[in-house]
Amino acid sequence: MVTARTARHSQGATGSSITVRNGSGTTWGCDPARDFASVAGHDVRHTLKERSGRMPHPSAIDISLTMTDLAPSTARTVAIIGGGPAGLMAAEVLSQAGLRVDLYDAMPSVGRKFLLAGVGGMNITHSEPYPAFLARYAERSPMIAPLLRGFDADALCQWIHALGIETFVGSSGRVFPTDMKAAPLLRAWLKRLRDAGVTIHTRHRWSGWNADGSLRITHADGELAIKPAATLLALGGASWARLGSDGAWLPWLQARQVEVAPLQAANCGFEVSAWSDLLRDKFAGAPLKNIAMGLHGHALRLGECVLTATGVEGSLVYALSAQIREQINLHGSAVVDIDLLPAKALTDIQKALSKPRGSRSMSKHLHSQLGLDGAKAALLRELAPREAFADPQLLSEAIKALPLPLIKPRPIDEAISTAGGVTFEAMDERLMLRQLPGVFCAGEMIDWEAPTGGYLLTACFASGSAAGLGMVEWLQSR
Repeated sequence: MVTARTARHSQGATGSSITVRNGSGTTWGCDPARDFASVAGHDVRHTLKERSGRMPHPSAIDISLTMTDLAPSTARTVAIIGGGPAGLMAAEVLSQAGLRVDLYDAMPSVGRKFLLAGVGGMNITHSEPYPAFLARYAERSPMIAPLLRGFDADALCQWIHALGIETFVGSSGRVFPTDMKAAPLLRAWLKRLRDAGVTIHTRHRWSGWNADGSLRITHADGELAIKPAATLLALGGASWARLGSDGAWLPWLQARQVEVAPLQAANCGFEVSAWSDLLRDKFAGAPLKNIAMGLHGHALRLGECVLTATGVEGSLVYALSAQIREQINLHGSAVVDIDLLPAKALTDIQKALSKPRGSRSMSKHLHSQLGLDGAKAALLRELAPREAFADPQLLSEAIKALPLPLIKPRPIDEAISTAGGVTFEAMDERLMLRQLPGVFCAGEMIDWEAPTGGYLLTACFASGSAAGLGMVEWLQSR
């Protein structure tokens, strides 16, 4: 049975030393707070082709504590709640700084949502230049920037390679493991953590705090009350609850006066008021390929999406989901314009549709003149005004800017990720909660969002690394 770890905290003398060995055998002494922070703040290069001349990530360094003259702060146990990428990365940083790490996860195994992300291809990060990469975090870019300075896409690839996993850059700039799978990476990572002494407790659920400030950890045999030297909360948002991210932590933090922005669906599908029976029954699940979409009055972007029984979803919709959601929050609905034929100019479409169609039906005319059929033709029939089908100019305009009203996002549990969470204002620069000294946050439970494409995982890794370094610094200062 797992027991509370407070009894095993050793009280050593003051002072500590760490010996760091790099791959060439060079050694140097360091202070964990100062030099790990130096690693976190190193000047990085932001292309996957430029990796020379940079301090390696702590995970690539052999770090061993000299146990004589060990400071009490480094002899204590820290607790991590949550076994996703952020929590596991923090565990790596903390264990390599000489701290004893207990990681608790409510699920039967860790990394479950991480493994789900690998279904269909493990998109780990993106290779685009740093300014464009950072801009993906929109208004949270200034808050995410310090995290990425410590652990960016380049550092993430270096870290993966150190695990023995090779990567490649796809045609879209996305970065994948060569085998496209998440499981081998996770297995190698967990072996490294266990070899470093990290203890992982599965089926152990955090249930808030006791009156004395100890953590409540419930498990099959009862409940633990533990008082670690520091705690990291890496509990995810509120999507895919069956994989562990259920948002149950929110009221416990709010009760401690921690500022939390409401959790909302991100990278999600959206609903229409109602499709016709014909479209729903015949075309639900059909892809709309080679289209462009954007909020009404805004620039359109190329991509594809899928018609669903209730609305639309898919990569193009996910890329616009933050804008669509905020428009719905403000006005109760949002209208996106869809260009069904982005490769054709309006004048060319108008010219093609102006040709006599004789006895052919409009469906056959659209197909023969424009190659427009299937789901695209069905959506045009669904949304264009009836009079447009008698007027080539109106129909051409509808094809180039077909308005689709959306009324709400799909349920948050279906979303790929969530927006909202612990605000950056509620934390200091080390990601420690201002209201709860010694309690840190990382990952998706913090108030930021990003599109799919590797940006979500990169920020989770980066925040886990930053929080781990922040915990080391805080413990060394005590």
